[in-house]
Amino acid sequence: MFVQRVPKTFKAEEAGNLEDMEKQFAVKAVIHAQTYWNILQRRRGSELRLTKLDDEIIEHLYKVFLDFDPSKELNEDEMKSKEGKAKWRDFMMTYEKTIDDYNFGTLLRRDSKADYEEKTTMFAPRMQFYAVEIARNQKGLNDWIYEEAEKERAEAAGKQ
Repeated sequence: MFVQRVPKTFKAEEAGNLEDMEKQFAVKAVIHAQTYWNILQRRRGSELRLTKLDDEIIEHLYKVFLDFDPSKELNEDEMKSKEGKAKWRDFMMTYEKTIDDYNFGTLLRRDSKADYEEKTTMFAPRMQFYAVEIARNQKGLNDWIYEEAEKERAEAAGKQ
């Protein structure tokens, strides 16, 4: 297999996005969201650990974002503002060497009460996803997904 090396003079912040590459990232983000949703349908979020560092991540989250409330809808504009980006970047860089794909783009639901839909989802780095979803899971805010799926499974079993 031929692997092309990135030139030493390459600057990611100045590079344009290639349409095919963007599509590949989008596909990966959608697959990640579908996988996570499928897991939440099979197991209560409050019983999940998303990483080996969940406890450290949640402690760090509440230390850096004092007013973070996982039950409230995320304010995407605030998160992506100049100040918000800087704060989140500092938070995420802590995990650069310990969390795989910590900065890979993924889909994040703005509200724990919502499904993954165009109007309820934002694009975010994987580390933001972990921080927010670990907080939601620890508060039991994603358990409704499992409970709803259980009802559907019971109804389907009753019809057979």
